[in-house]
Amino acid sequence: MVRKADVLFVTALAIAAATPARAADRQNINLAPGRLGEAAIALGHQTGASIGMSDQSLAGIATPAVRGRMSAEAALKRLLKGSHASIRRIDDRTFRIVRASLPARPIPHRPASTAALPPAPPPAEIIVTASKRDVPLPRYAGLVDMVSGGLFDSGEAAGGSAALLSRVASLSSTHAGSGRNKLFIRAIADSGVAGPTQATTGQYLGDMRLNYAAPDPDLRLYDMRGVEVLEGPQGTLYGAGSLGGIIRIIPNPPNLGETGGQISAGVSATQHGDPGGDLAAVLNLPIVPEKIALRVVGYGVQEGGYIDDRLRDRDDVNRTRIYGTRAALRFAPDEDWTIDLSGLYQRINGRDAQYASRNSGRLTRDSSVAQPYHSDYLLLNARVERQWDDMRFVSSTGYVRNILAESYDATQPGGPPALFRQRNKVEIFSTENRLVRDLDNGLGWILGASYLESTSDIRRSLTSYGTAAFQPQIIPGVPMFGRGMAATATGVRNRIKEATIFAEASFEPVKGLIATLGGRLTNSRLSGEANDPISLLAAADIAYAEAQANRGETMFLPSASVLSDALPGITLYARFQQGFRPGGLAVDDQRIERFRNDRVSTLEAGFRKGVPGRDPVAISANIAYTDWRDIQADVTDRIGLPTTANIGDGRIYTIEGRVVLRPMPKITLDASMIYNDSRLDQPAQFLRTLSYDGRRLSLPNVADLSGRLAVDYRTPVSDLLSLHLSASARYVGKSRLGVGPILGRTQGDYVDTAFSASLTRGPMQWSLSLSNLFDSNGNRFSLGTPFDLHSDYYTPLRPRTVRVGLDFAF
Repeated sequence: MVRKADVLFVTALAIAAATPARAADRQNINLAPGRLGEAAIALGHQTGASIGMSDQSLAGIATPAVRGRMSAEAALKRLLKGSHASIRRIDDRTFRIVRASLPARPIPHRPASTAALPPAPPPAEIIVTASKRDVPLPRYAGLVDMVSGGLFDSGEAAGGSAALLSRVASLSSTHAGSGRNKLFIRAIADSGVAGPTQATTGQYLGDMRLNYAAPDPDLRLYDMRGVEVLEGPQGTLYGAGSLGGIIRIIPNPPNLGETGGQISAGVSATQHGDPGGDLAAVLNLPIVPEKIALRVVGYGVQEGGYIDDRLRDRDDVNRTRIYGTRAALRFAPDEDWTIDLSGLYQRINGRDAQYASRNSGRLTRDSSVAQPYHSDYLLLNARVERQWDDMRFVSSTGYVRNILAESYDATQPGGPPALFRQRNKVEIFSTENRLVRDLDNGLGWILGASYLESTSDIRRSLTSYGTAAFQPQIIPGVPMFGRGMAATATGVRNRIKEATIFAEASFEPVKGLIATLGGRLTNSRLSGEANDPISLLAAADIAYAEAQANRGETMFLPSASVLSDALPGITLYARFQQGFRPGGLAVDDQRIERFRNDRVSTLEAGFRKGVPGRDPVAISANIAYTDWRDIQADVTDRIGLPTTANIGDGRIYTIEGRVVLRPMPKITLDASMIYNDSRLDQPAQFLRTLSYDGRRLSLPNVADLSGRLAVDYRTPVSDLLSLHLSASARYVGKSRLGVGPILGRTQGDYVDTAFSASLTRGPMQWSLSLSNLFDSNGNRFSLGTPFDLHSDYYTPLRPRTVRVGLDFAF
């Protein structure tokens, strides 16, 4: 199904590129070597020809370079010379590529054991679409990790963001539970505590923003074309909240011409824990062929629990259930317009927290109450694209509602069981309209405007389960009624409105040297207020803090890069980029406090040689320096409640490298590493006492050293069967939970391993996967409950887990 959708998308792009110009006219044509699908798109852009394909497999035909002044028909003949395809001319500017008729010939007999499929054609040129312009990877000035959707088996798709963490060395995360985690790129991490700050990593589904002042929604990755991770600030193109980079998930679009689908199912068993399972289905249905099509995805996942609670005498308490659906309707009224209406809904129910206590033994803890959570996520989006000549207009408008309800054990020593609840409702409305001109080899420009409005509404309560009518206070000013009656604690409501214009242009002053300049001008209106303030808070103090929060700001984010590909096969680049996050209000020691904007500036340089998965050797390396001012961090106040503060100024050095080898077409070896040296050089006043004797504090939650080693093997077993084997090991180095002696406990320093095998016969695939092969008990995350920061809590890796799956495409 993925390949069929890709071919239809190729055909649609080629048709959309058509213009009134006659394709028979001789024009300057410049096509790089690659695959026929991408060559057809480029030829359509350059000549105005409308080019379709009759067979999905034709898009993979290897094509030579074609350069010179000629007609579209002549260029097509050169592309197809020596291939098993031919041209069928419809009219002066419309062509259809069809499979050539070959004379029948006897098939020589050979034993089944030596049967082999013909060698696969070389992969096509890789395009970085997250740049919002179609930039070929060799001409993208920056570090990008691209994970093809074809690499995700159904087991990995069921795991959501965990599949990305296992494949991208620069990506890290907290591990509070699915739907509660923060994702970090490079070392741009504030803390592991969930507060009202905006994320440091921007996340997108296509062109629609997924998060703002909320954790990773952790969408399941079913039916995805791929994922692009752009490293470093992306302020010019993506605005606030992209300090560390962006993650863009690209779903498969509806196929206008073919009915089909896929069903995936799997069962899993976790050592020391409960079984789990997953079930998913994809259906593509053309409603009006070549005009309107619907694509629907539905799924349900259960992750078996493996943490035992001794105090409550419960086993495997941390079971998680996830279910969701995604639908997209595509309307293509003619060859120039594409209209997509899409929506998704996902629900995550966590029965209990994910952490354990080393004092209680492996995979066990002692909690007085259950700590369930749930995430309720809804997204609606409308996208319109208009294509003409070498320009296109894109408009994307959407709405997100993300409700995350969490609970923490607030029981105090010697006191009755108590539970703290926090509910964060985030709503986002955003619209972006941009005009793009893609020229050859990564040149061109983009001009756009956007508007975003986001509201974060945090409400809190505290419940005591003691039998007496009144209990000793845990949070000053919050009465404890006992008998399970909830008392309201102070929360906050932050709203931001952003109006933005942005532009970026690339030009080639001399051959082999590309310069790119860009900038983003943003006007922000911020407001904040207290929710349910307790009686201890003075009205004057609240009014003062809210007056400080209600303000307007104008921010300009410049960007610049230079790239050289003058050396054959080698790309050298240098890049400067900035990013920022707006401020807001937080509750600190039951006082309403304002936190300020923070801003990062990154200067980086790197090189690339070869393209991963296409060339026998592909090498890339990058070194970056980041200056981070007025760092916003979600921390805890003296009571233990999550709050937000500016913790000072910091700097980060990052070194990354990756080597991908293909010693033979069947085998791929992939090795990557990242080293971070992050410091809080100028701590805020309340942290300076911790920086004794001039000691510099480390920034939290990102390991100083991480790396990944993977091997992939694909081979035909017979004319009908193919085998795929893969294995990986990922090392996550030491990091700290937060800043200071209480939150400064170490975590990480473990190796996570995985192995998978699949056997494919036609539309059927059987798979077997193993995770955490050595049943490691590594500590992924050190936070348990913020009301007890002194116990030796840790979040263990999921124990050794085996999954058996079956996929069927139709």
